Amino acid sequence: MTWRRDEGASALRLARMAIVVSALAAWPAAMARGAALGGDPGGGSLPIDRGVGQRMGNFTLKDAATGRPVSLFGYAGKKAAVLVFMGTECPLAEVYAPRLKELNASYRSRGVVFLGIDPNAGDSAAAIAEQARKHGLEFPMLKDEGNVVADMAMAERTPEVVVLDGRAKIRYRGAIDDQYGEGTRKPEPSRRYLVDALDAMLAGKEVAVAASPVAGCLIDRVEPRPAKADRPRVRPAAPEILSGIREAAGEKSPDVGQVTFAAAGRIIRDKCQSCHRPGQVGPFPLEGYDDAKKHAAMIGEVVDNRRMPPWHADPRHGRFSNDRSLTPRERATLLAWVGQGARLGDPKEAPPPRAFPEGWSIGRPDAVLEMPEDYLVPAQGVLDYVRIRVPANFREDRWVQAAEAQPGDRAVVHHIIAYVVPPKGKDAKESRGDHEHLVAYAPGDLPSVYAPGTAKRIPAGSDFLFEIHYTPNGKARRDRSRVGLIFAKEPVTREARTIGIAEMNFLIPPGKDDVPVSSSLTLDRDARLLSFMPHMHLRGKDFRYTVTRPGRAPEVVLSVPAYDFGWQSVYTLAAPMELPAGTRIDCLAHYDNSVGNPSNPDPGKLVRWGDQTTDEMMIGYIDVDFPRGQSSGPGDGPREARAGGRAGVGRTLGALLRNREARNARPGGTKPSP
Repeated sequence: MTWRRDEGASALRLARMAIVVSALAAWPAAMARGAALGGDPGGGSLPIDRGVGQRMGNFTLKDAATGRPVSLFGYAGKKAAVLVFMGTECPLAEVYAPRLKELNASYRSRGVVFLGIDPNAGDSAAAIAEQARKHGLEFPMLKDEGNVVADMAMAERTPEVVVLDGRAKIRYRGAIDDQYGEGTRKPEPSRRYLVDALDAMLAGKEVAVAASPVAGCLIDRVEPRPAKADRPRVRPAAPEILSGIREAAGEKSPDVGQVTFAAAGRIIRDKCQSCHRPGQVGPFPLEGYDDAKKHAAMIGEVVDNRRMPPWHADPRHGRFSNDRSLTPRERATLLAWVGQGARLGDPKEAPPPRAFPEGWSIGRPDAVLEMPEDYLVPAQGVLDYVRIRVPANFREDRWVQAAEAQPGDRAVVHHIIAYVVPPKGKDAKESRGDHEHLVAYAPGDLPSVYAPGTAKRIPAGSDFLFEIHYTPNGKARRDRSRVGLIFAKEPVTREARTIGIAEMNFLIPPGKDDVPVSSSLTLDRDARLLSFMPHMHLRGKDFRYTVTRPGRAPEVVLSVPAYDFGWQSVYTLAAPMELPAGTRIDCLAHYDNSVGNPSNPDPGKLVRWGDQTTDEMMIGYIDVDFPRGQSSGPGDGPREARAGGRAGVGRTLGALLRNREARNARPGGTKPSP
């Protein structure tokens, strides 16, 4: 710091030093005030290196001085970004402001951007702008309304810094240096944490000290608003489904007479307990009479409007082994039990609850693969997909007859897709399109279970890749998800594969309803069709699969007339469907981007393919199997059967991802993925 020689400047400098001394003297009182206002969001439970190695999602905040929006990803191409959490009345933030000005000036020309972020509820935009003016700060000072970005970064105090690399991954978090602390002041810092981290990153090295404790004022937080549920998680049955039920069973309800829990309980056990048990997606357990009696009125309502059990397939197309819908007699029995007062009857006749080993619906796994460490999910923000590699350590090929993905914290895990990453040559470039889909988890029923003799192959030396979509719920949470595997006990004669029949190149205009998007697949060999799983996001309206076998008329094999993003299902055929070579599978989806869609996050948006739920996807997943030995690797067989450019043939998800990666590849690119 250079001292000017003129007396006026010297006097000003001395006055500033006096302010620093008085501020440090007042430090304990300011700390107490901060604690009273905001409190520690983590309750002291968050580790000092929380989030290091994790990727920050994008955010947009307003510059307090100009009012213009500033986005993190708007700085694509920068080598690093320093997020500095500030407070207008925090003594330590005031003390460090001149140093931040100097550091910004020093690193700006080296590709580093500084962003000041004030998340304190009591700090106005005018006060933030005045703080920037007073200290001559030449980087944006942003107002973090509702402490959204502070929650995303899991920041606790001011002035705390979070340093991101060019891909928005957290490389350092903590103090600027160690010169000032609670009631302490050194002549010079002995540890320059922020400078050391930036110098290491710019030199292409690992940051030696990736986290340090922060002395400062606790952030004056507000409680995040709970997410509003605009509609029930599971919708009532669509009119097309009701019409199909009436066609099949007629209008008259069966006469079931007097009903006790002996009869009603068996239906609840068989059709409800897989979800309504502790730790599962159901909001309350239904494991016995007391549980069912307590919720009898709600059971009557959701059974009457056919919201429960959730099943969205039109009964006029296809027969499915996992159909959880109620038969007319089952429905009449439950409604009669509720209407007659939900009587227990003879307690000895009450059915016992189902047994689920350690929470697994597939039964006790032979092997469990778990994330190597907890992932810390921030309280707020929109997070990019998290991809975590988990070694399988299989020394020989393993054949999986059943697999289930299980979230560690269902409150924040929206979905999981577990991929098999086969071993490749030392210099081979890995592509997401080479990954084999193993199993998924989403709100619904998605374990992969195959009949004896059919299984999925995990090549020796493969790793697993967990792709997880987290949705913050207002509290910082920890997740350690896992996958359970049951190996084939009988000789495997057929290999199963999951194929994504996808279309990525679509546009859904603002305000439009009933927008069609289609995709297709033509098989180049004989195979058997086992199951379906349509996937769209919040604007998804309906989804239909049509199979056209050579020389035969098209056949609708699954119709989901009211797609429900809140409850996604696998539809497993009651008997495998034989598909000769040349069979074409067409998928047709419709989207509702209008104001009439209560789930629509933004009817004014032009919607494209994207990972976030506010974007859209169009994937018609299917499971097929074929004789073992027809395919020797993940790039062969029906998964890629029609990616070779034949006329009129759509593209599989694997081919689409490889093509997209090739188009997006750019030397030296550092733009964070949106």
